Amino acid sequence: MKEAAEKKQVYNPYLPTYEYVPDGEPHVFGDRVYIYGSHDRFDGEMFCLNDYICYSADVKDLTEWKYEGVIFRKDQDPRNQNPSEDNSIPRIYDVKSRFGNGLNPPGIHALWAPDVVKGPDGRYYLYYCLDFLPEIGVAVCDTPAGSYEYLGLVRHKNGTVLGKGEDDLSQFDPGIFIDDDGEIYLYSGNAPMHKEHIGGKQGSQVMTLEPDMLTLKTEPRLLLPSIADSEGTGFEGHEFFEASSIRKIGNTYYFVYSSVLSHELCYAVSDKPDRDYKYGGTLIDIGDVGLNGRTAAEALNCLGNTHGGMECINGQWYVFYHRQSNRTQFSRQGCAEKIEIADDGSIRQVPVTSCGLNDGPLEGKGTYPACICCRLTGKDGAVFSGQKEMQLHFPYLTQDVPDKEPAAEKEMSGDTLPVQYVANIKDGTMTGYKSFAFYNLQKITLKLRGKAKGTIAVFTEDLTKPAGTLNVDVAADTWQDITGMVAVSNGPHDLYFRYEGEGALDFITFTLHADNQ
Repeated sequence: MKEAAEKKQVYNPYLPTYEYVPDGEPHVFGDRVYIYGSHDRFDGEMFCLNDYICYSADVKDLTEWKYEGVIFRKDQDPRNQNPSEDNSIPRIYDVKSRFGNGLNPPGIHALWAPDVVKGPDGRYYLYYCLDFLPEIGVAVCDTPAGSYEYLGLVRHKNGTVLGKGEDDLSQFDPGIFIDDDGEIYLYSGNAPMHKEHIGGKQGSQVMTLEPDMLTLKTEPRLLLPSIADSEGTGFEGHEFFEASSIRKIGNTYYFVYSSVLSHELCYAVSDKPDRDYKYGGTLIDIGDVGLNGRTAAEALNCLGNTHGGMECINGQWYVFYHRQSNRTQFSRQGCAEKIEIADDGSIRQVPVTSCGLNDGPLEGKGTYPACICCRLTGKDGAVFSGQKEMQLHFPYLTQDVPDKEPAAEKEMSGDTLPVQYVANIKDGTMTGYKSFAFYNLQKITLKLRGKAKGTIAVFTEDLTKPAGTLNVDVAADTWQDITGMVAVSNGPHDLYFRYEGEGALDFITFTLHADNQ
């Protein structure tokens, strides 16, 4: 991460802004925390088009994330190597128009959300699904972030591949967990989001594995309720949709999942790893929906799916999730927030923030990227990412430089790496940040471009009383600075910018000027 001021800091998204690693599963191995996720391509046409990469950080310093490189390529899976006719490929891939002869090239299937566990033999096992294929693949490596090698597909005791059996459910978003007694639990599945979609082989499921990490020890059984069978369970309105993730805290098992709302991560608890889960609540919602009674119509960000997990890092629990960008659901970025586990085991929903993994509020001085906003709404609020209305009316996060393959990214200079910014700021747009520790803040400089004339009002938590106003008169394709005086009391505060006027702006950085700089 780049330093925003003298003190090392980290903010959301916690990886470089040119990295699009959603579905993040955090795991502490030794003295480092590793992030395993899928890998979106900026401006991609579908989910997870890039190979798996990994980042890690020292558990005592979450401000520095190390790029570990590509850990598994999609063409390493034998199902994904040879061109072939395959009518099971969804039409969204438009195979014939993209590849001419109607044959699937190597790597056509994308690597969806994975999970990793340290096995009983001390090696590390990666569990994954290829898009729309019904099986679970497994790869293995001697180190947490080395080069994983394909091992095989999860199978029944009789050798039938799981997902191919007559009574098998489709496999999806595998989660892997080894209990204190050495029992190996594998979780999988997705379920309908709407009652009209009920049907087919779907559902939350759990099974156990033999020590070979491939063979089923016990057959899959249903776990969390779906929208088809939730009545009277306590899960109503927050039924299981996808994204199984499991953690054990004391004697309690916490099952984190994406609900039928899609834009929230919920949790369920049990004193057993494979049954009797009770709904716990919402951990995080990418639009703060549900927090203090907020409705989806009042969302503070564009909505879309989210996926992640919990992890304890150096004594602090965090929830990892992802946000949407670029007006699609195919350019998602990882974020994280601190969570607190109460004495009774419950976890309150936390808001999305800009400071995320940082040790407290960000410093109220220095230059920050505009894209670390935790609120981004237009005059009419926010909508689901990718909707036609968003293309025309709403602000969004994007970058100018096209996505690069990971190896190429590392060869580029700092001046040519993609930089994310806020685009399409129009009348009524609100850009918000949570939070900063201010001391003697005097003025603010915004770096803007576009063609617009109006004002930007600066607020803290009280959105009825501006702390200052900046005049905007911009007509340029290059970045221009505008500066204005502000009056903000010392202490921790949120920060908001609201544009009112004509035209449209892009917004890349803001600088907080304190008199002690």
